[in-house]
Amino acid sequence: MSANKGYSAGSRLLHWVMALMLISMLFLGLSMVQSLAVWQVEAVTLHKSTGILALILVVLRLINKVYSCTPTLPTELPRLQRFAAHITHFGLYCAMILMPLSGWLMQNADGRVVQFFGLFQLPNLLDADIKYFAFFREMHGIVAWLFLAMIFMHISAALYHGLIKRDGVMSAMLTGKK
Repeated sequence: MSANKGYSAGSRLLHWVMALMLISMLFLGLSMVQSLAVWQVEAVTLHKSTGILALILVVLRLINKVYSCTPTLPTELPRLQRFAAHITHFGLYCAMILMPLSGWLMQNADGRVVQFFGLFQLPNLLDADIKYFAFFREMHGIVAWLFLAMIFMHISAALYHGLIKRDGVMSAMLTGKK
């Protein structure tokens, strides 16, 4: 790692809260589409509200990213790995935005409202339309699988840097120190 410090406490908190929340959301979403259990209605309601929270948090995370220092990658890291790290981070941010937006639009296209833990309702951005519903439902599913793959790559790279390379990349997000 370079001479700059690790991630700020705020950046680390947002990262770990969102990591736990998003992984939970992905697995809840996958289990919901495979089940007709009695808990599905409550799960869908929780999934929608948490999706809105994820969208709010990713906006806060992007604002935080603009105002926080991001540690540089180790200089000895090969160019291809640097490129892969940047592309994966970009993909993760895209997925963090596309997942809640596609879910919101899918619900709108199905004529359903999206509420935030019963506190307020999001506006409908689309009229009900089965073609739009099918498109956004498919998009939501595809992005979910791509998101899971990117999360797997991200975790694998973090473990590689933390347990094998021991180059400070992982500890920058765990402790804020290189």
